[in-house]
Formats: sequence, C-alpha cells, structure tokens
Amino acid sequence: MNQIIIVKGDITKLEADAIVNAANTSLLGGGGVYGAIHRAGGKEILDECKKIVARQGGCKVGEAVITIAGNLPAKFVIHTVGPVWNGGVNNENEKLERCYLNSLQLATENKCKTIAFPSISTGVYRFPKDKAAKIAITAVRKFLNISDQIEKVFLISFDEENYSILQSELEASET
Repeated sequence: MNQIIIVKGDITKLEADAIVNAANTSLLGGGGVYGAIHRAGGKEILDECKKIVARQGGCKVGEAVITIAGNLPAKFVIHTVGPVWNGGVNNENEKLERCYLNSLQLATENKCKTIAFPSISTGVYRFPKDKAAKIAITAVRKFLNISDQIEKVFLISFDEENYSILQSELEASET
C-alpha cells in the first residue's frame, strides 16, 4: 500500500530513491532548496543539469527532468520548476499540480519506489502555503490512485509552519 508521509527535516538528508528539487527554468542556480541540494550533492548534479540545458535549453514551468544525486543519500534528483504566484490568474494551480505529477511520472519511469518533495513554490515564488499543500496532496493522491509503483511519498518541510500546514491538509484529506 502506498502512503503519504509528512516529515519535518532536511530533504538533503532523507533516504529516498528520488528527491525533488524546486528548480528554476535555467537549472543553473538558486537559493533555498535548490542551493541546499546542490551544496550537499556536489558538482556532479550541476554538471548533469548543464548537459540537460545544452540538450533542451532548461526546464519549463510545470515540467521535470532527472539527474544523478551525487553525494546525496538518494539515487536521483528530479528537478521541477514551480510557478511564481501572481494571484492565481496565470494557471498557477495547474502548473504546480503538473510539477508533482510530472515528477512522480519521472520517478516511476526510473523505477523509484520512494520520492521526497519539498513545498514547491512556497518560498521566493510566494505561492500561498495552504493552497500549495492542498495541491501537493491532491496531486500525489491522484497519481497514487493510478500507479502502484511508488510506495512512499514524503512531503518534507524544513520549517514548522509548512510542516503544520501539510500535516493539517493531509489529515483533512483523509476524512
């Protein structure tokens, strides 16, 4: 049986087949989760990102690409580009949902059984945390209903606020 698990902690320390990086369209730099993953994972991740950029010119909002995980305890890093919040007028909800669904699809194509997501777009991209949590949990459930390959999906938060929001949203979705 597959399950969603809310975790408070550091995504770079989590042992999962794949961890998701909240990337930008260039795949070549950033702070927050992106910076933490690249610092902990090492140069090999950036080198693979550069190859992807040379091949396809980056990554569009809502899309996802996969690289090795370098020095991380994961096997892969899935890089997805979340939307910048503009009041919901630019299909941000659908774009965020696609981040989760496309990342999960890439994970299954690469035989992953476990995957960990940060709270995509809730930092400098200003996506409202409660809306983002609902979209994340709904998208993951939607995917798990059609695929049984992923056994565990970790939604991981570095801070107490996002952790509490995710936990509340998960509990509400189970009733």
